[in-house]
Order: sequence, then structure tokens, then C-alpha cells
Amino acid sequence: MTAGTREFDLIVFGATDFVGVLTARHLAKHAPDGVRIALAGRTQAKLEKVRAELGERAKDWGIVVADVDKPSTLDAMVARTTVLCSTVGPYALYGETVVGACVNAGTHYTDLTGEVLFARRSIDKFHEQAVANGTKIVHSCGFDSIPSDLGTFLVYEKARADGAGTLGSTTLVIRSIRGGASGGTIASAIGLADEVSADRDARRVAGRPHSLSVDHTREAPKQPGDLSVVDAKTVDPSLTGRLAPFFMASYNTRVVRRSNGLLDFAYGPDFTYRETMAVPGPPVVKAVAAHAVQGALAVGMAALAIKPLRPVLDRILPSPGEGPSESSQAKGSFIADVYTRTTSGRRYRSTIGARLDPGYSGTAVMVGESSLALALDGDAARGGAPLPAHAGVLTPAVALGDALADRLRAQEQRPGLQARAGAGSAVAGYLAGSADDPRPVSILTNAPGFQATRFAGKGACRRFCTSPRFIVSPARTRASWRAARRRTP
Repeated sequence: MTAGTREFDLIVFGATDFVGVLTARHLAKHAPDGVRIALAGRTQAKLEKVRAELGERAKDWGIVVADVDKPSTLDAMVARTTVLCSTVGPYALYGETVVGACVNAGTHYTDLTGEVLFARRSIDKFHEQAVANGTKIVHSCGFDSIPSDLGTFLVYEKARADGAGTLGSTTLVIRSIRGGASGGTIASAIGLADEVSADRDARRVAGRPHSLSVDHTREAPKQPGDLSVVDAKTVDPSLTGRLAPFFMASYNTRVVRRSNGLLDFAYGPDFTYRETMAVPGPPVVKAVAAHAVQGALAVGMAALAIKPLRPVLDRILPSPGEGPSESSQAKGSFIADVYTRTTSGRRYRSTIGARLDPGYSGTAVMVGESSLALALDGDAARGGAPLPAHAGVLTPAVALGDALADRLRAQEQRPGLQARAGAGSAVAGYLAGSADDPRPVSILTNAPGFQATRFAGKGACRRFCTSPRFIVSPARTRASWRAARRRTP
């Protein structure tokens, strides 16, 4: 299938739910002129209302009525588009028939799933057929799991370009995060808890560190645990104290390991991967806080499986399709660093961050740009950048690679930003602490439209950008961090 031969380049399915609206809003503002987009869902009137609220650029977008309970409507929908972006979850309930329809029609697909059992079933049922007909099924194109997957891919690429050997111990550190878990994520977690409680095989798949892997026998046999408290200095000498487990590690780590397998295990035979989260305070406080997070995660996962608690949880947790106000989202942000040490002993770090709510507006940008990359970047006739040649049930890094990184970096340069260009290092990053000084310092980009300020004290920077945007830094060596810090004004 060639982009441009179908009625639409991209259909957003689930365009009336919360994240679907945010995704449509991002596309209405930032999709290139001439991209043919449609909104899809169960109710025509609701879809028309969303379209009307998106403004002038969306006035000619198509409207497609489709329902996951009516397979014929799915077949008709996916036959009309090059790419289908689905925000309809939980995907364990509603995703399989949609993916099947896309594979049968040769339609590329993106979603936001963080559900390991759904992803495993998708691989088992559809991977070989998608490979055969050249379809890209790209799960997990939001905060789950782009910072993890793309960040690791970037350090791999840089180490390879430097001839520095393959990757060894690799760790994602969520340096800061502000934003709530979405109702869809919570519903997915509850569904997973129910399934693993009732099915021994499902419990075994969900608990295996290689549950999405291509061939676990070619991976390092011992992978780090998902709920471990980590000594920060074992990650990088610049870090101090203890790191808490990150709550999405049980999914994201599987995605990253699948990327390694799909790339023919290019990350190396010694590659191990884990995810952590920084906690504030002096070392003693960090240790206590990290263990508190560890305990809270264990108790929280157990609580989701206790059905008598569901009425209480339903009252205090957001429902699928719900989300925070725009003012609450405007306070959201995240910074995710991926650290690695290669087999030659060299250290690298990549950074992905945004002043956007990770589970809502940030996720909408990520899935929107992933979908545009699939629709446009593989089509040289329309001026698109080349995409990797892989097909099948893929990960964001394997399906989109540098094309996605470039698209997210381009969020720095959106029109209307009142910011100066930074001098200094030629990499994008914000509040990227140097390897030798863990205090936040600004690492400025040479791209227009980005501004950061140095804040040498403790805590977050009071002002690091004038408008929301993505930061995706190329992977850097430890020596280059020191040089960048010396150049920082």
C-alpha cells in the first residue's frame, strides 16, 4: 500500500474520548497542510461536534461512523485510510478486532496500549500476517512506551556510530514527572489484574521479563526486577541516593526488549534494561522514599485485584474517557533519562521530556506524531523521510526510529513561540544534569524557539520554557556533558 492511494491518510478512531480529542486537537494545529484526516467513532453527532470545536483547519475533515461491536464497520473504516490511530481502550476488550481488521486491509496502526497480555496476543495472532503484507502495527505510542523505547534506541545509535561497543546495563530514570494516570490506564490495570487472577497462564505471561521478546534465549538470561530499589551510583556516577521502581516498568521493559529482538539483538548479548524513578531529598530521605514507593506499588497492584474494593476505587479514580482540566494539564511535565554503559566502558545518556502532562497532552503529541510519521514519512513522493523497512507487530523505535525522534524534536520549533535560541551545545535537552554535577543546569539547543535557564540550587528550575514542547536529545557521552556544562552561560 502506498500513502495517498486511499481516501484518508489518517483516521483517529475514538476521537470523542478524552485522549482522542487531545490527539485530534494536536493534529488540527500541527499536521502539515494537505494531510487528509478523518475522525471516527460510534456517534455521528458527537464526531461533528468535536470537528466543529477544532477550528478552521479541521472543517473539511471526514467523519466515519464505526463500532468495535460491528466488525463490518471496522472493515469499511480501515479500508479507507493509510493509517488508523486508535485511542479506544482498554485494548484487551476493544483492540483485537481493530488490529485484525487493519492487518487484513494492509492498514498501518498506532495505539496507546500498556497492556502486556493484549500485546502478546496481538503478536501471536497478527505478526506473521503483517510481515507478509508489509503492515506496521505499532503499539504503545504514548508515554507508554516512547520515552523508554526511543530513549534506549538513541543511546544504541550513538554508541554504534562511535564504535563504542554494544550496550550493557541500561536504565531509564524518570527524573521528574507531574501528571495523573489516565482513566484508560487505570481501567487497563484493573482488567489485567482480573485476568491474571483468574488465569494461571496469563499470570505467567504477565510476570515474565521476556513476555514480548522475539527469542528470549538470545537475551541476557538475568534481567533486573521491576520492583527493585536501585543504588543510583550503579546507574551512573553522577547520581546519588536510591532510585524507586517506576510504576510502568512491568510493561515498558518488555517493549524495549522486544525492540532489541526485532533489531536482531543489536543492543548486544549483555544488554539488560530496567526502569526507575528519582525521589527528592538527601540520601537518607531518598532511601526511605524509594522503599515507600516500592511498597506502595506492591500494595496498589494487590488492591486492584480485590474486587470488593472496586466501588471505592471507582469513586476516587478517573474513569476511561475522563481526564483533567486544561489548567491541570498545563502544570504537567516529565523528564526521562536513559543511561547506559557499553562493553567498551563508555557511558551514554539520552533525554526525552516535555512540559506537557505525560498521560494526556504529552501522549496526544506522541501518538499524533507517530501516526503522521507512518502516514507521511514513508512516502518519498510526498517529501517524507525514509522509515525503517520493518513490518509486523512492532515497537515505536523499530517502526519509526529517527523519523519519530525528529518529529518530536520539531515540537520545539512550532510557530508562535516567544523564545530565544540558546547558545552552547548543539543538543536538545532541558534541565539536563551533568554527569559530574547532579544539580539541574540548562543544556541549550541550537534550534530556534527553545529557552532554558540555569538554576544551580536544589529543586526544579523555576522557568525552563515559554511554551509546551518536546525535548528529545541525541545520546551523549559523559565527556560531552562536561563540555556542554562549560559552555552553558
